[in-house]
Amino acid sequence: MLLRRGDGLIRLLHVGDDEVIVRARESGGAVRFLAESASRDAAAEGVERMRFALGVDHDLSEFHARFRSDPLIGPVIRVRPWLRPRRRAEPFEALAWAICEQLIESRRAAQVQRRIVLRHGRRGACGTLVAPPSAARLAGRSPAELDACGLAPKRSVALVAAAREVASGRADLRRHESSWRRLRAIPNIGSWTIEMLAFEGQGRDDQLPALDLDYVDLVGRLAGLGRRATEDEVRAFFAPYEEYAGLAGIYAINRRYL
Repeated sequence: MLLRRGDGLIRLLHVGDDEVIVRARESGGAVRFLAESASRDAAAEGVERMRFALGVDHDLSEFHARFRSDPLIGPVIRVRPWLRPRRRAEPFEALAWAICEQLIESRRAAQVQRRIVLRHGRRGACGTLVAPPSAARLAGRSPAELDACGLAPKRSVALVAAAREVASGRADLRRHESSWRRLRAIPNIGSWTIEMLAFEGQGRDDQLPALDLDYVDLVGRLAGLGRRATEDEVRAFFAPYEEYAGLAGIYAINRRYL
């Protein structure tokens, strides 16, 4: 998991069988990365994954130009042009954590995720860093082992089933739409979970997790509904942003911080 150490961040990753420790910190107006691994190629891959997770290569110039005067998100673009969505270094991590976060308060979900990492993650050679479990590792677990981490039984079954689909290659997360169709066939994996995978793990700016509580509350208020919006109402609200719907959602939520 991503940890703060001193003035920077540190993360343990695995590229195949190679362990990679990546550090990131801001220096001179830029984000600088340092990777440690026995393999140069694995270190380079680890840096690329962390660059994706932190959004340092996310070019938003077209998005900014197009919506700079938009009444909803334009003020955020003008005041916080540096804003980038935080993503996950591994697509499967985004999928697994989305399953953990279904219908649960965020603090409780974080506790469950920490227990899963500590019990089923892969500890680094240093002994102090632990990487979240891979699909292959969770594919070998029983749902009861995840129940013991505090995950609801239906979510445990869904997470193990999803891990087996990914580990076997039947759901190839590099192939977005086909993997979504495969995963949607698993009970208790719905549109919100797939959209969280797409946005946080696969870098899809067009995918808006429309059933997210933040969005149903926001649209209900902005549209003057006097209630929480439905999934279809949230999608219709953000439809004008087209291929940037998911990104526009992040900017809309951040209006509260202006």
